Amino acid sequence: MSATERPTLEVGRIVKAHGLKGQVIVDLWTDRTERLTPGAQLLSDRGPLTVVTAAPHQERFLVRFEEITTREESDSWRGVVLSAPRLDVDDEDVIWIDDLFGAEVVDREGVVRGTVVDVEANPASDLLVLDTGALVPLTFVTCVEAHRRIDIDVPDGLFE
Repeated sequence: MSATERPTLEVGRIVKAHGLKGQVIVDLWTDRTERLTPGAQLLSDRGPLTVVTAAPHQERFLVRFEEITTREESDSWRGVVLSAPRLDVDDEDVIWIDDLFGAEVVDREGVVRGTVVDVEANPASDLLVLDTGALVPLTFVTCVEAHRRIDIDVPDGLFE
């Protein structure tokens, strides 16, 4: 399967224009900063964008794309969501966020605790948001079967 045939993931959003030469501020939703290396291509509902330069800027990134060259153009891209093909990462410890949605969460006693409806960013550990309203830190996940089941080992009292 080629890079263009792999499923895409939302990786960020253009927040606003910066300066006069088409630079934009990008809120990157992934820790995979290689998404912004020069030459990398991001996808949007308005077409592909090719990264020329990128640098950290106040917890976001200042990015210049080949296809955006003026302040007026960069203003028009405000709010556009950026996507990219899923990376081929050969690491069993990597958990892909999109594999978590819709999966049943089961504790060590076999009790189904709910279904994942969202994942919230949290400084200590991202949180699984269950349809029951419960929040489960990812640090308690022991096994993930993509889109099907997530096994957890949580301390007593987490669901009380």
